[in-house]
Order: sequence, then structure tokens, then C-alpha cells
Amino acid sequence: MGHGAASQLPFGRALALGGAPRFSAVVSQPAYRRATYQDVLNAPDHQLAELIDGQLHLQPRLAPRHALSTTRIVGQVEGPFGRGTSGPGGWIILIEPELHLGDNVLVPDLAGWRRSTMPELPDVAYFTVRPDWVAEVLSPSTQRTDRTLKVPLYREHGVSHLWLVDPLAQAVEVFRLHAEGYLLVNSFVGDTPAHLEPFDAIEFDMAALWQR
Repeated sequence: MGHGAASQLPFGRALALGGAPRFSAVVSQPAYRRATYQDVLNAPDHQLAELIDGQLHLQPRLAPRHALSTTRIVGQVEGPFGRGTSGPGGWIILIEPELHLGDNVLVPDLAGWRRSTMPELPDVAYFTVRPDWVAEVLSPSTQRTDRTLKVPLYREHGVSHLWLVDPLAQAVEVFRLHAEGYLLVNSFVGDTPAHLEPFDAIEFDMAALWQR
């Protein structure tokens, strides 16, 4: 069930949750050379490459259970918020966009831009405009990177809203950016319908996120 009372907790105190297997690897670089974007471009096609603080991180694409949860989130958000069908519209929602935030290259599982931030979708290979919302789908092998490396960069670059989604635990943690950092607004566990900001104008069918 979703926890009805909203929690206001610093990000570092949020509960660490597991997820489906999704192996990740850090590709060590010689001490005299930081990884560059060329290393990202040279990564194998079947792996997702990210550049974090000068290190190249490689992992496979989403596992089936992760991909399903991601698809189900998009299915509920895109109509009312992307196309404005029975909803307010005003957003661009993308799966696995490549973000260039400073010298870092991040690929969140989902990201969204308000039209006020990015009025239309540019024809580019990657995005330098920071999104207003990101969602990371956690697994035991990647959640440490997501929480300790990627989340601080989202915070540093002003991403206003963050979701951490755990398909195995059937849980979503919803964070909002404040002056102190990311604060936990609410956490939802199970299949009780819920309102998840910044898309809280609709009620999410939480059970659909976990159905296989």
C-alpha cells in the first residue's frame, strides 16, 4: 500500500531498495587519463555507456522486468502530459535520453522536460538542457551507482523531481529538489493507486507497473 503521509527526509536517509538483476561495470582507466566522450562512443552497441566523474560505466540495456515497468510508466504519463489527452499536457517524455551535464554523460531510464524548459524536441544526438524529472529503475547491481553517483549530479544540475523505481520491491520513492537537496516527498509500495508528483494530476495504476 502507498504510505499516505508524506515524508520529508534528506536523500541520504532514504531506504535502499533492491531490484531485478542488471549487471553494471566500471571500466577502469589509467591513472594518467580520464575517460572522455570518445570512450562512450566506442562502447559496444549492446551496452549502455555513461561517463561519471571521468570514469566510464557500462551496463546492459534494461532487463525485461525493468523495461516493462518503464513502458508502463510512459504509458500512463505520455497521454495526459505528453500529448495532453485527458490531461494538462506541457511535457516532453523520453526513454533513455543521453544527458550531457557538465563533463558527465548520464542516461536515465526516463526523463521529462516541461515545455517551458524545452519548448520543442530538438533534433540532436544528446541533450544539454537539464530535465525537470528523471526516473531510475533500480537493480541490486546498479542502485549504488544510481543513488551515490548519479543522484548527486541530478541535484547539482537542478533536476527538480526524481523517482527511484524498484520493480522487485514494487516500490516508488518520489523526491523533490529543495535548497537542502533532494527530500523524500512520499514512498509508495504495492498496488494501491497513487498520485506521484510532478504528475499528480492523474492517479497512477500502480498495479500496472508490476504486472508481468
